[in-house]
Amino acid sequence: HPAPVEIVEGCRLPVLRKNQEHEDEWPLAEILSVKEVSGRKLYYVHYIDFNKRLDEWVTTERLDMKKLQFPKKDAKTPTKNGLSGSRPSSPEGGRERERERERERERSDLNVQTATAPSRGKTLPTPKRKVEPAPVAPQVPPVTPVPSLPSSAEATQAAVFPAVRETPTFKSREDHELTTNGNARRLIPAPPGRKRKANCGGTDEVRYLDLLHDSQDSSDGIPSAPRMTGSLVSDRSHDDIVTRMKNIECIELGRHRLKPWYFSPYPQELTSLPILYLCEFCLKYLKSLKCLQRHLTKCNLRHPPGNEIYRKGTISFFEIDGRKNKNYSQNLCLLAKCFLDHKTLYYDTDPFLFYVMTEYDSKGFHIVGYFSKEKESTEDYNVACILTLPPYQRRGYGKLLIEFSYELSKVEGKTGTPEKPLSDLGLLSYRSYWSQTILEILMDLKPDNGERPQITINEISEITSVKKEDVISTLQYLNLINYYKGQYILTLSEDIVEGHERAMQKRHLRIDPKCLHFTPKDWSKRGKW
Repeated sequence: HPAPVEIVEGCRLPVLRKNQEHEDEWPLAEILSVKEVSGRKLYYVHYIDFNKRLDEWVTTERLDMKKLQFPKKDAKTPTKNGLSGSRPSSPEGGRERERERERERERSDLNVQTATAPSRGKTLPTPKRKVEPAPVAPQVPPVTPVPSLPSSAEATQAAVFPAVRETPTFKSREDHELTTNGNARRLIPAPPGRKRKANCGGTDEVRYLDLLHDSQDSSDGIPSAPRMTGSLVSDRSHDDIVTRMKNIECIELGRHRLKPWYFSPYPQELTSLPILYLCEFCLKYLKSLKCLQRHLTKCNLRHPPGNEIYRKGTISFFEIDGRKNKNYSQNLCLLAKCFLDHKTLYYDTDPFLFYVMTEYDSKGFHIVGYFSKEKESTEDYNVACILTLPPYQRRGYGKLLIEFSYELSKVEGKTGTPEKPLSDLGLLSYRSYWSQTILEILMDLKPDNGERPQITINEISEITSVKKEDVISTLQYLNLINYYKGQYILTLSEDIVEGHERAMQKRHLRIDPKCLHFTPKDWSKRGKW
């Protein structure tokens, strides 16, 4: 008998899992770790074309041994003794792992770019779009060559959304999936757009608006792409097998039990517990229910520390200073890291403000989500990290957090943008928010003396506090910009208008600026935060 094949870290093979329709499928996966529990071998697998939040421990029965691929040997792989720190040795070479990570990142970028049809955090229906890049000229032979968009929009689009121009070909609808919210989701290619009518005075229900060239735009030059190394952006060079694996089994937070999606650096001794208990008001972590009950007799918090700066109905927002409330801020970061993969955790919370959204009942103010923000941002970032906790997702709270961040920017008299890179769910939520906010303004514009309504990119930016680059990329994403008879025109088709109206009817939660009591501080004048 041939000796049984030993599966080691770095091996790849198809692994059985259930998709969203509870059907069996065998996607390719990489073995990240192997352990033995009660004489049974367990394998921690990462599904190659799926988000890391679906990684899991599986038994031998779920592995397809016939298609096993061994890791490629790298001549320069360091020996086990040569490895620094407590990182487990992996037979896969470091450079190969880095190359694979790059390939995975490209794949996830491609997924995010094409995942416009079934997005979870998005209520605005996908606009019917053509495959060619925006701006699209109407189907008439142009007399003059079509110039580029104002403010070099191509550069800004590349900066905000990965510039994947053509939709990839799908083997079948079942083959390609995007993971949103921890579940695999079918990815359906967006339907091809209808040909636009050539005449701008057409009879179908299409609204036309003139997009004017801002006087200062021409001197702005090409905006540089935003840096990808923001204050909280994860530095992937230290990414190792340990941080690629979920380490907390389950978290009990108030009446909710949460299954973490990603690694979070809680103390090592807590990672072997079946449940990690958190006080839902101060977010202190405890190892047992008994410890939690004892803590609750002493903890007199019933809301996040800091100032309540907004209240309407049962929704409140609290502003927490990362220097004054260090323990709470660090505990919040540890909890958030369980559900955020793109951001890293710094124990130095001093440079940050945290805005925590809560829902009130007779027992207190329960955390729903939060966003953090640098006290001083050189890049116009108005959000560093943003998260709606899983029990509250898909209920409109994510958009409420985004809307609140822009309301703060309006009070500060600034335009803002979220720190890049956004996660897949973050990108979907922001795209949806930007689309609805900009369409709301465009549809409110009234014709002037029978002429088409007129607006500039800067005006949209000033009204919404959305940064100019994000306005341009959203107009392109919605495919609204056309070039006709020497000028830019925004074309609102019947589909776009109807889709927007449907989406707004579903959007019940809104921020009321009258309920916001917030005075911005000038942090630059403070010697110490």
